[in-house]
Amino acid sequence: MNGSVTDDVVVVTGANEGIGHGLLRALLADGYRVAGLDVDVGNLEPVRGANPDRMRVAECDVTVDGDVETAIDGVLDEWGRIDVLVNNAAMFNYAPFAEQTIDDTRREFEVNYFGYVRTIRAVLPHMRARGEGIIHNVSSGVGLVGTPGLTGYASTKGAVEALVRSLRLELWDEHVSVTVVHPPFTNTRSAAELGFPPWMMSDPAEVGRNLAGKIDSTGPVVYADWPTRIGLALVRRFPALVRWGTERFGTGGGTAGRGSD
Repeated sequence: MNGSVTDDVVVVTGANEGIGHGLLRALLADGYRVAGLDVDVGNLEPVRGANPDRMRVAECDVTVDGDVETAIDGVLDEWGRIDVLVNNAAMFNYAPFAEQTIDDTRREFEVNYFGYVRTIRAVLPHMRARGEGIIHNVSSGVGLVGTPGLTGYASTKGAVEALVRSLRLELWDEHVSVTVVHPPFTNTRSAAELGFPPWMMSDPAEVGRNLAGKIDSTGPVVYADWPTRIGLALVRRFPALVRWGTERFGTGGGTAGRGSD
């Protein structure tokens, strides 16, 4: 868009910080109308103040049906359309499997998987009625290769991968595209708890800008950049690299960590 104004509306969950926040700001700079959803909107309010006509903010817990329905209805009531949904809200519990509880894993699924399902259910009837729409679902390489200490999180991302593949088949003959998005290892608040050195992680604002440039992508997998695509292919071919990297660089193993991307 290069700063030109468009009528297109994008909804971003988990938009208060991290990749979601970087994406939201980049989309606004590109001229989109954007709705930011999150349980905490403290970082979103100043951005809305600077973009009052092109931004909405909704306090939304994606684990609560009513929150999701109210947030999506509010966007449709004001702007009459949703062109793109970006499912990005996520959390994890970082600890060895034996130290995690069923409730820990259940919470991860409620946010990372069922949160996506709730927002998709809320927007899909509208997109089908209009005959167009894109639903991006932010995943992670750990959903494909696993990571020690992130059994629950990796499982949720693996479930998202399967959800997207199934929905693409169901919607094959319709003009609604469902994608899985793979960002690089990014220096979000939650990722910082893993103990990896900053040089190994990408800047959330830069990742957001890269993904904003791909907001209209409709292919099955959207990569933030070529290094991410190559790196993921490499660790899928040689999964031992994941274990080696975690043991070599990670320092957070054995401690419970929770965060939202």
